[in-house]
Amino acid sequence: MLIANAVEKIIGRSPFLDEALNDELINVSALARKIRPEVESMTRKNVRESAIIMAINRRPADKRFKVGKSFRLFMNALGDIIVRSGLSDHTFENSPGLGKCQRRLIDGLSQENEVFYTFSKGVYETTLVASSSLDGKINEVFGGEKLISYKSGLSSVTLRLPKDNTEISGVYYYFLKQLAWAGINVCEVISTSNEISLVVSENDVNHAFPLLMKLKQQS
Repeated sequence: MLIANAVEKIIGRSPFLDEALNDELINVSALARKIRPEVESMTRKNVRESAIIMAINRRPADKRFKVGKSFRLFMNALGDIIVRSGLSDHTFENSPGLGKCQRRLIDGLSQENEVFYTFSKGVYETTLVASSSLDGKINEVFGGEKLISYKSGLSSVTLRLPKDNTEISGVYYYFLKQLAWAGINVCEVISTSNEISLVVSENDVNHAFPLLMKLKQQS
């Protein structure tokens, strides 16, 4: 295998590495040192770091900008961005009776159209993110369950995703990276097939929303 082919295969495995190279955020010499053993294994010969650096720098433009183009198309198809405020986060330890509590709460809210609630069940615990106006009812219904953590003063930013979002690598990373770089802490990530809701502090939502809107407008 040629050195250039080996380098392309290694970098092509990670769209995030590809993106960082495009943005000139990676020291090419350090990257060459790191991947040198794998390049030598793939080419079955000793390879100088300078040859790997040359292969990285000479990668074809259509390969190097593939990630950026796919994300621009993705962002062009992004749907509405919806903000909900006044939310609370309740996390309970999983138990045999927790499912009954969930059903009881859902049944009690069947006629409520103005409130927000969503469940996320893990292996050991279940998180309920809901409108803070429901705190009293939640405490009543789940009173016998073990509450692990509670947070109030939260907001969510929900993004409607294109239907082919599951076919694009790094979709969630793309959004979370922007928020992390802006110093915005994400308390919860709630997702369905074509939606992602990022739960943040109400103090941060005024920064998170315009940041995500800017990403959409720049596409």
